Amino acid sequence: MDELITYGPELAVGFLNNLKLSLVIAVFSLIVGTILAAMRVSPTPVLRAAGTAYVNVVRNTPLTLVLAFCYLGLSDTLGLIFSHEEPLTNSFWLAVLGMSAYTAAFVCESLRAGINTVPMGQAEAARAIGLTFFQSLRLVILPQATRSVIAPLGSVLIAMIKNTTVVAAAGYTVDVANVMKTTFDTTGVSIPIFLGIVAAFVVLILPIGYFSGWLAKRMAVAR
Repeated sequence: MDELITYGPELAVGFLNNLKLSLVIAVFSLIVGTILAAMRVSPTPVLRAAGTAYVNVVRNTPLTLVLAFCYLGLSDTLGLIFSHEEPLTNSFWLAVLGMSAYTAAFVCESLRAGINTVPMGQAEAARAIGLTFFQSLRLVILPQATRSVIAPLGSVLIAMIKNTTVVAAAGYTVDVANVMKTTFDTTGVSIPIFLGIVAAFVVLILPIGYFSGWLAKRMAVAR
């Protein structure tokens, strides 16, 4: 317990870094995932093929390899640098890039499942009044689809938050998992520190699960 009190402030900063990562990744992955979902249901074969290929490749690639590719491939080899002055800023955005690209594939599949639940008559009616594919998707289909996949999207969000503990693969070493490792290297393995971090994630994630379940029931579309 003494170790938890001593290193508590450093661990709290690390946990806040995870939260910051999670917020940024959630926004980017939702945007990219929505674009990918639109590509996967697009009437254009090239867009459908590109969206399908992206999702199948990324979903079946381990997250640590995606992050390592961003760090070693994009940054070290191809020279993608977000900040020359602040290495942590560079690694932060590399982690955001890798995790957003990875999480977007799962967001895409959740949204596509929701799109498939929208009756075909809705799309046909939208086309009948002169809406283009993207207009009908934006105004008619996606609003209904999103309401039916709130719970799956909540699960994707929960998985993404937990996945932020492996961002060291992208060179971002100030997250709570790495602070814990540094602490253990200094003082030895501390069960109170480990349980404290577990409790912090449970306190964060459990309400998200309950809220997404409640919101899914609240917003459910009557068929």
